[in-house]
Amino acid sequence: MGLVLLLLFVGIPILEIALLIEAGDRFGLWPTVGTIVFTAVVGAALVRRQGFSTLMRAQQSLNSGQVPMKEVFDGLCILVAGAMLLTPGFVTDSFGFLLLIPAFRAVLRQVGGRYMVTAGRVDMWDQQPKPGPTDGGRGKDRTIIEGEYETIDEGDNNGQEPKRPSDR
Repeated sequence: MGLVLLLLFVGIPILEIALLIEAGDRFGLWPTVGTIVFTAVVGAALVRRQGFSTLMRAQQSLNSGQVPMKEVFDGLCILVAGAMLLTPGFVTDSFGFLLLIPAFRAVLRQVGGRYMVTAGRVDMWDQQPKPGPTDGGRGKDRTIIEGEYETIDEGDNNGQEPKRPSDR
């Protein structure tokens, strides 16, 4: 994990600086700066549009009584895309634009979900409980009550009734 963080926080900026210097040498200073500003403006507009669209879908999901997990994931990807697109550089812009493609986010959601389930980091279940033998096949949600208990040995009380935990 430490190596991955080192690559992210040191390697990516070094790669970005090298690419910006190379682009400046090949195309000149102002075309390179113009490209950086153009990708930031276009990226911000796309992030705004997709962000509002995702927010509306999340509200529709909530209004219909569903948990908007897909929309939350998409919103997180759009947020990261916005940060990447506002960061000057070609590598971060490329990843930012990739995150704005809905099909790419769907693949990330599937791969990430599978990884988290197989790694044991999260449990996933359907929104509606499946009918089972303990609920008479109705599929209704069963109430789970948590509590504490204490085993009382009647031989320890010299023939008296056991005391309740609240009497102690």
